Amino acid sequence: MNYFRFIKQNKRFLVFGLLVALFSSFGQTYFIGLFSAEIRGAFSLSHGDFGLVYSAGSLAAGVFLIWLGRYVDRLDLRLWITLLSGAAVGACIVMGLAPSVIILAVALFLLRLTCQSLLSHTYMTSMARYFDSGRGKAISIAMLGHPVGEAIFPLITVTLLAAMGWRDVWLVYGAIGAALFLPILLWLLRGHGERHQNYLNRLAEPEVNSRQSGHQWTQGEVLRDVRFYLIQIAMMLPPFAFTGLFIHQAHLAEAKGWSLAWLATCFSAYAAASIIASLTMGPMIDRIGATRIAPWALLPAVLSMLVLAFFSHPAATLVFMAGLGLCMGMVFTCFTAIWPELYGVRHLGAIRSVVMAVMVLVSAIAPAIMGWLFDAGVTVETLAIIFALWAFGGWLLLLVVLRRWKVAPVEASEA
Repeated sequence: MNYFRFIKQNKRFLVFGLLVALFSSFGQTYFIGLFSAEIRGAFSLSHGDFGLVYSAGSLAAGVFLIWLGRYVDRLDLRLWITLLSGAAVGACIVMGLAPSVIILAVALFLLRLTCQSLLSHTYMTSMARYFDSGRGKAISIAMLGHPVGEAIFPLITVTLLAAMGWRDVWLVYGAIGAALFLPILLWLLRGHGERHQNYLNRLAEPEVNSRQSGHQWTQGEVLRDVRFYLIQIAMMLPPFAFTGLFIHQAHLAEAKGWSLAWLATCFSAYAAASIIASLTMGPMIDRIGATRIAPWALLPAVLSMLVLAFFSHPAATLVFMAGLGLCMGMVFTCFTAIWPELYGVRHLGAIRSVVMAVMVLVSAIAPAIMGWLFDAGVTVETLAIIFALWAFGGWLLLLVVLRRWKVAPVEASEA
């Protein structure tokens, strides 16, 4: 099935996934990093101090995600998205009104939990659960919300920051979430009850269960599988390296001699490369499976980090950001589709909550560690070389781990 026919048949649910991904931007590192200079100035924080506050909020979010993430398996999606969107709007408001470092940490915790973690977890789980033969395409289309946000929000935010205070900008985004995102998402979910019932009926069909040999991995079984942890070692590179660099993007730009405005502009290259990678990966996953493609998702990061390490010309910024975008587009698409292939879909929400928690926890410690390293005099170039070696090692590790894995058949049909 080609993209156009697939979109036509499932347009409402696909747009829902895309908008949820877009809404999650408010808690993403690149977005919060746009305010880092203003926040550090308002609260008299060093790079390391801000990284520590950010890490504390993100660590708490990762812990809560393991518990809350399973509710996407249990609650009606319309109720879940209403509660989650309301909490995300509240997080933006708290961020805009934060009077102290403690409340700032609470706001960062709420943003990382509701937007970056749970909203992302919700759309990824939903796309993977309710699609079968078109799972790769569904994930790749919904994930376009991330590069769209990366393309528009940095430019919009820089423009707003030039016209008003950083606190007012957060209040504006909170108003946008309440007035636009939530009503549209609920409208797009009209008729979801029938979709979910069809999914439950599919699970009950004997031929589906026989294809799975009666075994759907539970969260506990996954946590006892050593291969799960080996995959995580490779997967941790993007959330650690990219989060750390993006949250300290002001320092990155200064160290390389780039203007922050130019770096923000280059997020468009990041977004474009991510879109191309995601849309390319979708049909490939549907044809040959995510397990066969996943190892190759880390190779663009090798090139990108080597460019960062050895080049400082402004043109290198485009290559660096495009390489990161290619990596993220491939990683997010492949590693959203890989878990239902490896472990089935019945307990997908609970399993993915652990995966997301690992990503959040890793991204939580990255800003603090990299902030301390920058304060100690470690250069951007040195870290880039380390990250390039990590990406190359992760590629080799995934090739070995996934090579002989017997993939579980899928069990849910297209929406």
